Amino acid sequence: MNQELDAAGEFDGAALARLADWLNMHCCRGSGRPALKRLSGGQSNPTYELLWADRSFILRRKPLGRLAPKAHQIEREYRVLSALRESEVPVPLVRCLCEDLSIIGVCFYVMDFVQGRIFWDPRLPGFSRNTRAAIFDAMGETVAHLHSIDPAAVGLQSFGRPEGFMARQTALWSSQYVNAMTHDIPAMTALMEWLPRNIPSSGGQNALFHGDIRLDNFVFHPTEPRVVALLDWELATIGDPLADFAFHLMTWRMPTDLFRGLAGVDLNALGIPTESMYLEQYCRRRGRTHIPELHVYLAFSFFRLAAILQGVAKRALDGNASSAEAETVGRRAAPLATIACEIAKLQWK
Repeated sequence: MNQELDAAGEFDGAALARLADWLNMHCCRGSGRPALKRLSGGQSNPTYELLWADRSFILRRKPLGRLAPKAHQIEREYRVLSALRESEVPVPLVRCLCEDLSIIGVCFYVMDFVQGRIFWDPRLPGFSRNTRAAIFDAMGETVAHLHSIDPAAVGLQSFGRPEGFMARQTALWSSQYVNAMTHDIPAMTALMEWLPRNIPSSGGQNALFHGDIRLDNFVFHPTEPRVVALLDWELATIGDPLADFAFHLMTWRMPTDLFRGLAGVDLNALGIPTESMYLEQYCRRRGRTHIPELHVYLAFSFFRLAAILQGVAKRALDGNASSAEAETVGRRAAPLATIACEIAKLQWK
């Protein structure tokens, strides 16, 4: 592979010239060389604002170097974004996918830049109680819309293999963790033994599974509390929507000093729904009464995030992480695994 990008993710002149030619041929016509600005946030696929043809686009690419199996599949991200173009779930308009490694050395795609606001702190400082409530309501409505879509109706019937989803996901993330291990985490070992024996017996009807539903993956209207785009579909597949929602629900269990979470926050004072209120709203929108075996879904979600962050730590060690903070973020795997064990009431020491 011709690696025209350095470890910091910068493009050299030759790569920019080839990118300009490719954009003219496959995306839209412009002149000169494109300008790219690295966007902050995210630990997986490097993302840039692309200035081309007097417009702003977004370019997402795979990281450099050796990648974990089934990781960084931006081709799948491009496919699901294309399929959801006319759905009730707002997504950016994707323009073109490049799998030709001779252009910039890695696979990438280009999509429209969506104007709006991204919120990183779920406490939503600076807003009124009513606005916070409206933002969470809009987010919950979008998640319910996503899980109500029939994959076949949008051409994604072959997008995943839903049978045995939770068992395969547990095996997948156990394997990812083992392959990325930099040191032993006893809580992860305990979870890898417990989770296969506690696969939920009555999962949700198969649906589109986003894989990383969290506040900062939503783009909100510039002035109104409504969602204009849901981002970061790299992990999307067809699977159990209850596992997808439980991953989203982790925010309410996440300590504020570990990640951007709501654990221990006075939610009533802020106008933010409690976990039980948010869960009830989701179930009502989906025509459910409750989520059975929620503790298993939550324990799996914390385990899965810990495995993802262990991969971040390994990429930092190998020198091909997409964020300068990757090493620090990777250290959070162990405390996340501890929370998972506590949810499962599992002894691990």
